[in-house]
Amino acid sequence: MHSAALTRSTSRPRITTNSQVPIPKSHRHHADISPRPVPSNCAAFPPLDIPLDLSYINADTIKGITIVAQLHDYKRFENSLVRKVKNGALGAVKGIAAFFRALGRFLSRGYTLVLVPHSGKKTINLRVSLLMLFGIVVVLAGFAAALLWYGVSWNSAKDTIAARDSRLKDAQANLDQLRDEVAALLRQTKEFEPALRDALKAMGSEHGGAAGAGRGNSAAPAGDLSSFFDVRETPEGTLQEVEDLRRIAEYLSSAAKPIKEIGTQLSSQSALLSEIPNIWPIKGGIGHISTYFGQTENPFTGQYYIHKGIDLSTYRQGDPIVSTADGQVVAVYYDDLGGFGNNVIIQHKHGIYTRYGHLLSAKVKIGQRVSQGDVIGYIGNTGLSTGPHLHYEVHVGSDVVDPYKYLNVANTRSKTQTN
Repeated sequence: MHSAALTRSTSRPRITTNSQVPIPKSHRHHADISPRPVPSNCAAFPPLDIPLDLSYINADTIKGITIVAQLHDYKRFENSLVRKVKNGALGAVKGIAAFFRALGRFLSRGYTLVLVPHSGKKTINLRVSLLMLFGIVVVLAGFAAALLWYGVSWNSAKDTIAARDSRLKDAQANLDQLRDEVAALLRQTKEFEPALRDALKAMGSEHGGAAGAGRGNSAAPAGDLSSFFDVRETPEGTLQEVEDLRRIAEYLSSAAKPIKEIGTQLSSQSALLSEIPNIWPIKGGIGHISTYFGQTENPFTGQYYIHKGIDLSTYRQGDPIVSTADGQVVAVYYDDLGGFGNNVIIQHKHGIYTRYGHLLSAKVKIGQRVSQGDVIGYIGNTGLSTGPHLHYEVHVGSDVVDPYKYLNVANTRSKTQTN
């Protein structure tokens, strides 16, 4: 450290440093060391010549001084901005208050309405203000808006009611149709019950008596149609048609088992029938019987003989001939001795054979298995024949039987037309 010597002088203290340190321009007023005149009212002090050592002032010190100066500038700007905002807000509040005071004075301005009757009677003076008139206008506008809203709501409600009324009418029409359908279903169900009962009895089913039993009997099954004739209380809120449908459902549920039994028996009988020659031997059920089984006159000799089959004619050749039962072809040949011409013999179950004679041609071979309704040949005029026809025989064991007893034209049409 350098020592500073104090000496008396007539000038202001002078600062001497060992180094030249630049002072920022913004802070030169803080370091102004120019000589100033001494006021006259101050006592004269002897000048001090104090040499100062400022070697400790460096760049960090100057930077700190700069930051402090910037903070002072920001603080002054902040105070100025707050004053401006405050003054602006006060001015705005005063302006709004002045506006409302002026508006209040304007609305409170009074007017006098003078009503002068033509009869010369005393005039009527009405004093009103703009505020009163404004209130009346607001009330009238609100009343008009309420009327408008009520009108729109009324129209919307009226349209909604009309739409619901239309849907209600449609629902009523559908309900009437449902009632008609339920009534028709009841009639058909009542007709079905005796038919089912008779069918079950004819087949010897154990359900035959149950299907019609219990009429008037409290122990009758829930599905028995006799329940339709019993007096039953319909639950409150339930349509009679719904209750009828429930009863029909119960009956059909109970009738399902016997109907299934009928189907099983018919299925087994159908298999049995397909093994027995019981259909019309000409496809489509066409043609007619020209010669029956039994004693008849021989067209060639004029003598009577036993005709062992039936002759079926369509007055033309080429119509298909079908097998009348399931079986196996055992013979396909031309019979010159018996006069049958081209003929086919088929062996069936239960010791049954069928012969088809006078064929135009055969469509099967020996050993071939055929099903009922399969085409085996075509009507012809071969052998001893007076015209196109089919000679058809049925043999049971060693006996020849009348084929007419086995024919069923309706069954033939349902089978052969689908083949």
